[in-house]
Amino acid sequence: MSFFAVLFALLIEQLKPLPRGNFIHDSLTGWMRWTGRNFDAGRDHHAWVVWVITALLPALLAWGVHATLARFSLLLALLWNVAVLYLTLGFRQFSHYFTDIRDALDRGDEAQARQLLAQWRHLDASELPRSELLRHVIEHSLLAAHRHVFGVFFWFVLLSSFGLGPAGAVLYRMAEFASRYWAFKSPTIDAPVNERLRELSQRLFSLLDHVPARLTAFGFAVVGNFEEAVTCWRRDAGLWKHPNEGIILAAAAGAVGVQLGGRAAPGVTPDRSKTFDAGAAPDDVLAEGSTPGLPPVLGHLRSIVGLVWRSVVLWMLLLALLSLANLVG
Repeated sequence: MSFFAVLFALLIEQLKPLPRGNFIHDSLTGWMRWTGRNFDAGRDHHAWVVWVITALLPALLAWGVHATLARFSLLLALLWNVAVLYLTLGFRQFSHYFTDIRDALDRGDEAQARQLLAQWRHLDASELPRSELLRHVIEHSLLAAHRHVFGVFFWFVLLSSFGLGPAGAVLYRMAEFASRYWAFKSPTIDAPVNERLRELSQRLFSLLDHVPARLTAFGFAVVGNFEEAVTCWRRDAGLWKHPNEGIILAAAAGAVGVQLGGRAAPGVTPDRSKTFDAGAAPDDVLAEGSTPGLPPVLGHLRSIVGLVWRSVVLWMLLLALLSLANLVG
């Protein structure tokens, strides 16, 4: 059932993607705002209360609906899984930015490309040179593909194998959204930010993302240049502040042979530098803190798209084989 649920969700999402500024994103923002206002009084234990309500409770509700439907019909349970995956998994939730930036660069309109990147990632890209602009697009696109597709995929498959239906997909997406929301809390909320809640949501999402990030990196290595991907994974993952992000980006850089990482260029907001800035680089790493390879060019965007789709096919084939083995067994 897991294989068909993912397959149908991906197909439907390609044919009828959610529009920009959709009601799901607005509803999630409202949900985070409501739980923060009603359950966060600023104390340490309130951080756990808010996170459980915002992330864990929706996952339990998704499992409850799945279990109820499964008692009446497996088809209804499958349709519920597809519906939840349609809302939580897919490329088209972010790929419009990637496509628009690529089209702008194809036209030679770098100003439009910088504006689109600024809208997408909320950073000042006005002074980015072309190669650094491409580097940003590649890095953010890889991370978005992982968080919108591979991370959701892995947690859905894992928990659905234990009969929990789409609970894993909901848990991962809600935890990821909470980690971003509380890190960049809306200025319209008058209540002060609970730093404990921000730290807790980021730490818990990092734990949830630990295994999926490494599986995503492994998939990139298998469908790309395996030797270079593994070498970059082992040597260059520390160039990024967050280990999970570093593993994914280093493996992808080696898989397609492109320079990623490096220090933030002039005009980039501190938020980006804190995320991607390197610490002390090993002696055998490039002086500017980048992975080895060719400087980013427009052709690398197509290489990244191919890498991601080949990885999707790889994991879908493995899931199909596991499903077949389960049926035969």
